[in-house]
Amino acid sequence: MTSLNSHYIEYVKMLIGIIAIVNPLGSVPIFLALAQGKKKAELRKIPQITAITVFVVLVLVVWAGDTILSFFGINIAAFQAGGGLLILLIAISMMHAQTSGAKHTDEEAQEAQDKEAIAVVPLGIPLLAGPGAISMVIINTNQIPGITGKLILSAGVLIVSIIVWIALRLAEPIGQKLGITGLNIATRIMGLILAGIAVQMITTGLKVLLPGLR
Repeated sequence: MTSLNSHYIEYVKMLIGIIAIVNPLGSVPIFLALAQGKKKAELRKIPQITAITVFVVLVLVVWAGDTILSFFGINIAAFQAGGGLLILLIAISMMHAQTSGAKHTDEEAQEAQDKEAIAVVPLGIPLLAGPGAISMVIINTNQIPGITGKLILSAGVLIVSIIVWIALRLAEPIGQKLGITGLNIATRIMGLILAGIAVQMITTGLKVLLPGLR
């Protein structure tokens, strides 16, 4: 029973980590900025398409992540250290209430202003399902291997995608209620959680790569 509870706790930690790196609340101001001038019908469709994009990208990573690492000859320890470093950089940006360049650059934001379809790019990719989220999912997949683990992570990705849809669907009232200050506080809290997860990833990877550190 204790072992089962321990597994559930690990799954919850993984889910929180994915939510933190995707950071649906942090995407609200960007969504509102990009959606200016859009018709109401478009505003209803964009959150749905964005959530589907996030789900498809991250579920593909859950099921094909191992194959990708094997193709490039990358072992999981090296990926943990490198992915952890990337996630730490994103976390530091979040703690400054900024969007990391690893997720969304100023040039991409400017280009998006000229596009009609913003749901897939840049909202879905790379803002929400970006390099950090992909790294997090691949590492989590290796922590609970097997079909059962992949199904559990796929369910977690579905939950995250639903949260993304809700956050963007209610972006206007959320923005009005929380304001810039409230959204920044939420982003900083997510960044702090993410920083701890990132340091743990880096430490775990380095212990395998450099056994002398133990």
